[in-house]
Amino acid sequence: MKFSLLAATLAVAPAAAEIFFKEQFNDEGWNSRWVESTEWRSKSEMGSWKQTSGKFYADKDDLGLQTGEDARFYGLSAKMDKAYKSTDGKELVIQYSVKHEQGIDCGGAYIKLLPGGDKFEAAKFGGDAPYGVMFGPDICGSTKRTHAILHSHKKDDNLLIKDDIPCEKDEFTHLYTFVIRPDNTFEVFVDNKSVKSGGIGDNWDFLEPKTIRDPAISKPDDWVDERKIADPEDVKPDGHDDMPQEIPDPEAVMPDDWDEEDDGEWEPPMVDNPEFTGPWSPNMIPNPDYVGEWEHPMIDNPDYETDDEMYAVCPQDGCTHLGFELWQVKAGTIFDDIIVTDSLEEAQKFAEETFFTKKDAEREMFDENQKREAAAADAAADLEDDDEDSEFMADEGAMGDEF
Repeated sequence: MKFSLLAATLAVAPAAAEIFFKEQFNDEGWNSRWVESTEWRSKSEMGSWKQTSGKFYADKDDLGLQTGEDARFYGLSAKMDKAYKSTDGKELVIQYSVKHEQGIDCGGAYIKLLPGGDKFEAAKFGGDAPYGVMFGPDICGSTKRTHAILHSHKKDDNLLIKDDIPCEKDEFTHLYTFVIRPDNTFEVFVDNKSVKSGGIGDNWDFLEPKTIRDPAISKPDDWVDERKIADPEDVKPDGHDDMPQEIPDPEAVMPDDWDEEDDGEWEPPMVDNPEFTGPWSPNMIPNPDYVGEWEHPMIDNPDYETDDEMYAVCPQDGCTHLGFELWQVKAGTIFDDIIVTDSLEEAQKFAEETFFTKKDAEREMFDENQKREAAAADAAADLEDDDEDSEFMADEGAMGDEF
């Protein structure tokens, strides 16, 4: 039997990657695809978004979307081109870039993958809206982490990853990628470098613990787990509690000009009593009855069960929308190059076309701006010095005229 080369190729070729959403914000029609959360909070609490390339960039025509006002909430969502359904058994890859060019001190920059379909109310989208995934950097004070929160449908709860994933803190553009696989594993990349990976069950509390303390057993009443006890032969010295903490300074002398009739009876100043040792406590000695720390026996948890669908954050009708729901004290973050796909390879290809083509040139422009600002500051300082010298010479001339 003979097979054609085309048939053989089709038999082994991987399925084409599917892109559920892609956004680069380079056209004026972005605001027809994205809807602001006008009914989430009052207008005075909400910040505005603006399309910009930022203060430093590789290409001025390569635009992103930036938060525009300090101390504001931000809500924005878009419908995906196609719903992602975990039931299809495909990878879920969420990737986007974040640029904190303002030097953020406190604010979120995470993205959410949202269910809802035709019932999704974009104008009301906010912090209480259900989501399948919340992913991305969050910085406030000493807290600097990349959120990776998954929704558990069995528990009906949003579960935080157990161990914090660090995030980038500088002013440059960085790329964040989250991969959730149908074998219940995950991986997080920053700038295409893997920073966290493993099993979903090991890193989120989807499952009940495999073992629990045996509820039928308690520590015996006569169990002695005190390592040390008070020495029964150590007795508090007589008069210890009568020892004053301070005493009159024995070296103090009444001043020669002290007049007791006018100044009253002289009293020496008080100083710390060198013999005062504080409250008495007996010496501690090893406990002869000590038998060690009691350990509660463990048993298999009858409520434990495996879950082959922990990865399924978007079941049934799937996730249909994507959104930003943020609070920023110091605004100025730029978001760009968003992709939701079922292929890490496709996301990495998109990163090569976007993030990696501009990151070096962006830093070069930043360095040039820094040099230009430093030169301008030096010139301003020199001009100020010249003005001060001119004023001094003018004052000296005026004084000469007076004489």
